[in-house]
Amino acid sequence: MCAAIPTLKASQDFRRIAAGGQKWVTPAFILQVLKKNSPAASEQDAAGFRLCADAGFRLGLTVSRKVGNAVVRNRTKRRLREMVRLMLQNEAEARQLQGCDIVLIGRTAGADRDFAAMARDLRWALKKLGVLS
Repeated sequence: MCAAIPTLKASQDFRRIAAGGQKWVTPAFILQVLKKNSPAASEQDAAGFRLCADAGFRLGLTVSRKVGNAVVRNRTKRRLREMVRLMLQNEAEARQLQGCDIVLIGRTAGADRDFAAMARDLRWALKKLGVLS
């Protein structure tokens, strides 16, 4: 069993990534990425937001009540978390994610969409945003 995925918990971290990061929308989720060594990250630091001292990868998950009841929201979060966990098992992709804060915002289709299609969407979005090569 692998170690737990480092997570974002503070509201200000989510706001910092939304304000200074890049965004990609898919049918099942919205992806927001902020590279910690980017100019936007240092501007946010100057604006008073707290930056993480380490350069590791961190993941934030959020699913609105608009998506469904607690069962549906939790299922969506589990599926999103598993997508990232499987991606981190690939050493090359895990190295490329280092130094990034990633927020996944679950959408209504996230509970029912084909898991393989969601994983393809995540890789595609990360490539389009320049995180993966």
